[in-house]
Amino acid sequence: MVDVRAVHKSFGSLEVLKGVDLQVGAGEVAVVLGPSGSGKSTLLRTINHLEKVDSGRISVDGALVGYRRDDTAVARRASGKGGGGRRAGKLYELREREILKQRTHIGFVFQNFNLFPHLTVLDNITEAPVSALRRPRKDVLAAARALLDRVGLADKADAYPRQLSGGQQQRVAIARALALEPKLLLFDEPTSALDPELVGEVLDVIKDLAHQGTTMVVVTHEIGFAREVADTVVFMDEGRIVEQGPPGEVLDHPRHARTKSFLSKVL
Repeated sequence: MVDVRAVHKSFGSLEVLKGVDLQVGAGEVAVVLGPSGSGKSTLLRTINHLEKVDSGRISVDGALVGYRRDDTAVARRASGKGGGGRRAGKLYELREREILKQRTHIGFVFQNFNLFPHLTVLDNITEAPVSALRRPRKDVLAAARALLDRVGLADKADAYPRQLSGGQQQRVAIARALALEPKLLLFDEPTSALDPELVGEVLDVIKDLAHQGTTMVVVTHEIGFAREVADTVVFMDEGRIVEQGPPGEVLDHPRHARTKSFLSKVL
């Protein structure tokens, strides 16, 4: 489902991603751990093209993210007609409209909720399916109410974000991401902005999604969650994936000294 190959990303002179490779199968959960500044959030943002990669490529469900490959030169050379001056297999960035369409297949849940404060909970969830996917509002409303019930907030449909706790807002944000029926869900430290007593209610929703076979990449510091839910645990440091594997291997028997050092401080 997710195929990240040799991805590099810099901001000015600061190289944030240094040749990252990551593969996540359909229905799998990859949990990304690492210290602040290791490149975790930037990696997530490149997967849905919120950040453009400097080199490398990313595919989701077999489709290049943010780019298309021009294979016409390849076909012309094969037929003996020449390449028309274009480089074989060159990548061209998609138009903004096409990128936005791609993003409807990749749900993103941010650490600070990013709900529209002037819209009710129900309207926050229905906005994207109606405006981006052009679905009939009456159909979207029924699906949105079902999603609210799924995240335990059926009674909050007419509330505004300011009337909700942080945990409730984050559950609305998850429902909003699910409303587009994405192939992939990305979570960027979804509990880091929450009071400790609210963390569990959000993690429970994500655990339910994992048990239902939702493909997810989750950046988090919640080691217990990683142990329980992840198919693959990925440890990043200084822009590289230092170690990855099943939770029992990476968390209990890390091979790399940097992984051991990090886990000794957080476990």
